[in-house]
Amino acid sequence: MLNKPIEEIVIENGKVVGVKSEGEVARCKQLICDPSYVSDRVTKVGQVIRVICILSHPIKNTNDANSCQIIIPQNQVNRKSDIYVCMISSAHNVAAQGKYIAIASTTVETPEPEKEIKPALDLLEPIEQK
Repeated sequence: MLNKPIEEIVIENGKVVGVKSEGEVARCKQLICDPSYVSDRVTKVGQVIRVICILSHPIKNTNDANSCQIIIPQNQVNRKSDIYVCMISSAHNVAAQGKYIAIASTTVETPEPEKEIKPALDLLEPIEQK
């Protein structure tokens, strides 16, 4: 149902069973959508900070890996939530030759989320663009 106007989310017996667009109903077992489509059925319970970085090098101390995932444990950085870092490269056809894409993310816990993600960004230095 991409790029089609949504007329209605079809609900039967309190359960979503489809989406109606342009008079046609696409039936489903599960609906994944932006919360704005079902604002009366969702409650915001948290927020995530995500930083996408372009690097000209693999992450240090990863044995020059083409891809890796790093989890910074919550207790190591005095937080309630872990910090996640994922790096991929041109080997995965997602970046130009010699470039790496790193994504750092965590659950926001304070009014200054940029400071919360800093331990992950420090691992990625130098960052070409973020």
